Amino acid sequence: MFDVIIAGCGPTGAVLASELRLHDVRVLVLEKEPESASSFVRVVSLHVRSLEILAMRGLLDRFLERGRRRPAGGLFAAIPAPAPEGLDSAHAHLLGIPQPVVERLLEDHALALGAEVRRGSAVAGVEQDDEGVTVALAGGERLRSRYLVGCDGARSTVRKLLGVGFPGEPSRNDTLMGEMAASVPPEEIAARVAEVSRTSGAFSFAPFGEGIYRVVVPCAAVSEDRAEPPTVDDFRRELRAVAGTDFGVHSPRWLSRFGDATRLVDRYRVGRVLLAGDAAHVHPPAGGQGLNLGLQDAVNLGWKLAAQVRGWAPATLLDTYHAERHPVAADVLDNTRAQVALHSPEPGARALRRLLTELAGFEEVNRHLTEKITGLGIRYDLGSGHDLVGRRMPDVTLEEGRLHERLREGRGLVLDRTGRLAVGAWRDRVDLVTDPAAELDVPAVLVRPDGYVAWAGELQRDLDDHLARWFGAA
Repeated sequence: MFDVIIAGCGPTGAVLASELRLHDVRVLVLEKEPESASSFVRVVSLHVRSLEILAMRGLLDRFLERGRRRPAGGLFAAIPAPAPEGLDSAHAHLLGIPQPVVERLLEDHALALGAEVRRGSAVAGVEQDDEGVTVALAGGERLRSRYLVGCDGARSTVRKLLGVGFPGEPSRNDTLMGEMAASVPPEEIAARVAEVSRTSGAFSFAPFGEGIYRVVVPCAAVSEDRAEPPTVDDFRRELRAVAGTDFGVHSPRWLSRFGDATRLVDRYRVGRVLLAGDAAHVHPPAGGQGLNLGLQDAVNLGWKLAAQVRGWAPATLLDTYHAERHPVAADVLDNTRAQVALHSPEPGARALRRLLTELAGFEEVNRHLTEKITGLGIRYDLGSGHDLVGRRMPDVTLEEGRLHERLREGRGLVLDRTGRLAVGAWRDRVDLVTDPAAELDVPAVLVRPDGYVAWAGELQRDLDDHLARWFGAA
């Protein structure tokens, strides 16, 4: 029997496998696709919070070597605004990186930690009982595990087999997106794009280096088969309809289509089966939040599910996964709905966009919108206490190194400036760092393995209560 079977080896599934392996959980990842490489080289953006997560696990340098940094500005509905000054992060930028590179690096990391990955293995059936989950594969094989997590994308088989509600709105509009060359001179392109952009917020034709353009163009109709990628001719047709010219596009790097379906599952957990990533939520790619949302699902769930498997989880710990992540996804769905509405060519939407552009000129508004998109503004409802409680812990400087370096093993951590606190019988799950010089405006904090603050204070008895709440009996 495996401890955990994960359906889907995309970024969410690979990160979850790695998080579980940090705690010596026996993990099997099932991926229905036989090959690991994506069929197109789409560039995605890793947001600030995702970069922090990669830094926490010692992976960030591998990604920085293969990506391109860009400022964290103009993220909300592509409204032009600079990156806010002084974002509270050591990684206050975005990283553009090809999605196949992200997938390969994360899968390689999971394999290096000891996860088992089986490609060409599609889930066909799921049954659970009090002891575990039986997973039937399309080829007839039956596997057994203590838990199953569906990370198998927007068309999740696991979600459908569970019969979990997936309420929301179906796709009403299609948009084509891709990277390609253009034969029209750059100055002509810039002039035409400037004219069209005044009336079409959903249209973009932006230079992407070396004569390549990132093209986003709305479609006149919704595709019956969204899994079928568009062609260059499709782009030419829609560009002529929207811009009056196809700009002579040719030689695509990658082409894709997306709709504006917006859905969120009723429950992230049904007994011993859980959902994460696109299997739990789908939304338009406005702000580039989807992949980042899935990574953060995985890091939130990983240590909690490992605690359940290892036997030290408090009774309600696994249920906090839904309690914390469902509201975060609901907020992302709402902000993508708002961004889609702001791209409408209707007069009312255009007026609202002009107003929001004016408001984004205020530093506090710009910061709020940027932190919402990048994940820096997330605060879990962990009860009353210091303003830090429920928020991600910044990568503060210590006498020796930085805080995120101390989180690489996926354990809890107490950062104590007083020199009076101890973790006692929780030392097998929680590390203690005593540092009077730490850049911290409270005496001490308890940081969870996912990097969020569970407690801030100075009294040992209060710390013990919160250690028991999050890390089980002493």
